[in-house]
Amino acid sequence: MPLNKLTRIAALFLIAFASASPDVWKAVEFKRGADQIDILVGGRPFATYFFGTAAAKPYLFQLRSAQGTVVTRSFPMPGGLPSEEHDEPHQRSMYFAHGDIEGYDFWGEAAFPRWSRHSAATFGRTVFRELDEMRGGLDSGVLKAEFDLVTSQGKRIAAEKQAYSFRGDEHARIIDCEFTIRANQGPVKIGDTKEGTFAIRVVKALAPPLGHMVSSTGATGEKRIWGKRADWVDYYGNVSGEDVGIAIFDDPGNLRHPTYWHARQYGLLAANPFGLKEFLHDRHQDGSFVIPAGQSLTFRYRVYIHHGDFQEASVAAAYRKYARRE
Repeated sequence: MPLNKLTRIAALFLIAFASASPDVWKAVEFKRGADQIDILVGGRPFATYFFGTAAAKPYLFQLRSAQGTVVTRSFPMPGGLPSEEHDEPHQRSMYFAHGDIEGYDFWGEAAFPRWSRHSAATFGRTVFRELDEMRGGLDSGVLKAEFDLVTSQGKRIAAEKQAYSFRGDEHARIIDCEFTIRANQGPVKIGDTKEGTFAIRVVKALAPPLGHMVSSTGATGEKRIWGKRADWVDYYGNVSGEDVGIAIFDDPGNLRHPTYWHARQYGLLAANPFGLKEFLHDRHQDGSFVIPAGQSLTFRYRVYIHHGDFQEASVAAAYRKYARRE
């Protein structure tokens, strides 16, 4: 091929690459291992999705900001730091689980019985069945997986589907989450307990007193947020030199929206629409919910990891945009 033709081809390639390059940092890709999937945004590590049998439930861990700062606790997963808090080991970095489904605890784990107040016979496991979809893309990526909810006696009591959409830019990282519990083995009762349901355990630097917690109502601190209802809750602070924050957005279509929050100053951020007795300090309340046989219950949330505090990141405006499905 003549040199001038090769030169023209090279020039066209460079022009095409240059025009596309501003969006290169948005590309999402997945790297599949035996029991986990690494998620990369713009070629940089974002998180890892674990679904193996070594843990009682699937979870995402080592979630990072756009600058690469890890914002979730790594303990007890591989890579945990000795300086991290080692309490509540069942509180993985990010997970969906509940402490009472048909009387079984899927929030706690049999491997850590001292952190739960019940018999070892009543722990459940969320067992991986199959990966439905793993699709990267230029501006987003999708993971979908199916699980069985299994009792300590090995009985399946329901099915669960987890779906995630990952996106990012130079300022933020976003995970849109969808969790569906399907009553495929008969009716399923989700009990009233504060131990649930969609949760993130943040790094120590984001939790008070080093960090800050604020809700959509303007409330700050655990005393004003725990057990209260809000559209979103955000934890923010300085981690490894970066001013950064992480929020959970409750979807307007979710059961009992705006949800109640099991949010603790030690770093647990959890949306829980079921724990009314303890949240409202009223034993006459009943936050349980029954999924009829053959039907399902779906929850949707957005996780928003942002640079700066909640005001600099316009978290309230980001939630409104999410709620409008924009």
